Formats: sequence, C-alpha cells, structure tokens
Amino acid sequence: MNSLASTFSPSITSMIRMDHTHVLSTFHQYKIGSSPSAKQALVRTACLGLEIHAQLEEEIFYPAMRAAAPDNHILDKSVPEHDEMRRLIAELRDMEPTDPAYDQTFMELMRDVIHHVADEETTLLPEAERIMPERLSELGAQMTKRRLELAAPHAGELAMNSFQAASASTMLFAAGALLAGSYLVKRAFSRQT
Repeated sequence: MNSLASTFSPSITSMIRMDHTHVLSTFHQYKIGSSPSAKQALVRTACLGLEIHAQLEEEIFYPAMRAAAPDNHILDKSVPEHDEMRRLIAELRDMEPTDPAYDQTFMELMRDVIHHVADEETTLLPEAERIMPERLSELGAQMTKRRLELAAPHAGELAMNSFQAASASTMLFAAGALLAGSYLVKRAFSRQT
C-alpha cells in the first residue's frame, strides 16, 4: 500500500466507528409511523451500509485481527453475526414496507447490530489499537480503496434513498437554503458588474 495514502488515511478503527455511527443514526431516523417510502428508503440505506461494512470487516479487518490475536472470542462470533444480519436483510428486501412484519424485522436487525457494535466498540477496536497500532492507517487506506469499489455501483441508489428518506421539513429547509444561496450569489455577481 502506498505509504503516503496510509499516512493520510484515517485508521481502520476510526473508519469502523464512523460506519457504526452512520448506521445507528439511520436507525434513529426510522419511525414506525413514517410513510412506507420513507421507511423503505431508510431500510435500504441501512442494509446497503451494513452489507458493505460487513464485507470490509471480513476482507480486511478480521484477517488482520486474527493474525494479531488468533484466540479472540469476539472474532469467533463476528462472522456468524454478520450472517444473521444478512439473513434479516434478505427478509427485508423480500417484504414491502406495508407488510405487518416489516417493522418487527427491522427492529430485530437493529437489536442484532447494536449488540454487535457494542462488542466491537468496547472490546475489539480497543484491542486492535493496543496490539497493532502501526498497521491501523495502512488498513484504513485499504478499507477506503475497497469501500469505493464496493459503493460505486450503488451511488444512484444511495442518493435516491437519501432523497426519499428526508423528511418534509428537511426538504423545505434545503430548498430554503438553496434559494437563499442563489439569491446571495446572484446579488454578489450583480455588485461586481
């Protein structure tokens, strides 16, 4: 891996924590009383993020941790937890957001992910920072490169989900900000001429 990219890359543990924060934030936006399209957009966003995150951990982080700490019990249960997460994601993808089991299935996914995140945040990530601090930036650079490869085919889907999941108040605020920005730019250019 390019040492310059490794030098400026966030550590892999920081990137994993950022992923956790993103998915937990998405979970907090989910409201049972939301419109079916908003719920589905949030579920799709969370599911795609989780799938990419799990693949990155399995391809990059877990093998590095396994090499550094072969007898780690958190690692032993991490991939089976990812498999259960993938099973729930597949169920959600086969359901309509109006299905009575949709909310319950998403809540089950949320519980499983929160438990998994707690194990990683309290045990696995601090251990990685303790036993292989010299590798964290290099692994972070690898994760960044691989994330771009995995996310690129889904860029349009991610943008559409973000748009559909946004609340009406968020959309109004964004529209207002866009109008205000346009006005200020127009005003600034009219003063220059």
